Amino acid sequence: MFLSTILLALRSIRRNLMRSFLTILGIVIGVSAVITMVTLGNGATVSIQNQISGLGTNLLQVRPGQRMGPGGGVGGAAFKDTDADAIAQQIGGILAVAPESRASATVVAGGRNWSTSIIGSTNAWLQTGNWTLRIGREFTDDELRAGAAVCVIGETVRRELYGTRDAVGEQLRVKAFSCEVVGVLASKGQGAFGNDQDDTVLVPLRTLQRRVTGNTRVNTLLVSMKDGSEPERVKASLTQLLRELRKLSDTDEDNFNVLDTKQLGEALSGTTKVMTTLLGAVAAVSLLVGGIGIMNIMLVSVTERTREIGLRLAIGALEREVLLQFLIEAVVLAALGGLIGIVLATAASLGLSVLMGVPYLFNPGVNLLSFVFSAGIGVVFGYFPARRAARMDPIDALRHE
Repeated sequence: MFLSTILLALRSIRRNLMRSFLTILGIVIGVSAVITMVTLGNGATVSIQNQISGLGTNLLQVRPGQRMGPGGGVGGAAFKDTDADAIAQQIGGILAVAPESRASATVVAGGRNWSTSIIGSTNAWLQTGNWTLRIGREFTDDELRAGAAVCVIGETVRRELYGTRDAVGEQLRVKAFSCEVVGVLASKGQGAFGNDQDDTVLVPLRTLQRRVTGNTRVNTLLVSMKDGSEPERVKASLTQLLRELRKLSDTDEDNFNVLDTKQLGEALSGTTKVMTTLLGAVAAVSLLVGGIGIMNIMLVSVTERTREIGLRLAIGALEREVLLQFLIEAVVLAALGGLIGIVLATAASLGLSVLMGVPYLFNPGVNLLSFVFSAGIGVVFGYFPARRAARMDPIDALRHE
């Protein structure tokens, strides 16, 4: 009996294919929108986490000033390269400390020029930032102490200035001096804030200070913590040591700020998850609209088939059988809309993930939940029309014109 009821429902749907398709269109749009939004949101969250982790392992960024952002460095004296040595020697749980200074300059090689960021630091900069050399070597201790004219370049600089050549051993002119390219960094791609991480030239700190900036300012201290260390304890020890090095009294406010990139990543990921949930909820509203559409069409179908319903009831069909027939029609319509929505969402998610540059993460839970929810909508919104059909009086139904 149940199988025959399903066949009757499918036959009724097939008789009105166009109307059935238009009926489930709201469900299709709702399911595909929800799945696409959640999938892209999850991909964006993972992308942000990967980009933040690319800044460094358990990394603390210490900058002058009382806050981050524009104007944050006002009133804060620059650091010294000896501050990095003091941190590495006096604070436990530290993996590496790198002083960093930056400047923008146009670099020239072989008749080509390129505007890029010049970074002055030590070999510890590679460790704090999770950088590896694709080819070449790091700076030697003698080169770091003497401020030698050597450099390590990023993949973007290599491509723009040297084309297909590896560039190691080539000369690169930075402002008024030429340096030898001793290494090329492995590519890291886009950073967490949309910047090109490969668009950089690394030189020894003293080389930058003497030949580019003309001062001994250190703009940033990069502090990488060991795995398993307690970030809060390390930050407290770091803050106390820097206050002593900068001769701040107990009543003075910190004239520097410490940014934990892990906390930054968690904050950005949390924001992305909230936005994903919000967009998914907004998209889910169309599922309710689709459910109302199903109920409306089922009510029309009950009216059109009044004589058929009366005939079935007159020859002995039970109320529950008529109820089940119309309820199955509504559930089949909603479930079919859910399946089509899943297929469209998968195609849209794959295309948009490539376009947006975020990973595609298939979430079986979201797909299953969307399908079950769409079928549930068929039950909820199909029950009232089905009950109306089942409770018809056979005599009145047969008299219906």
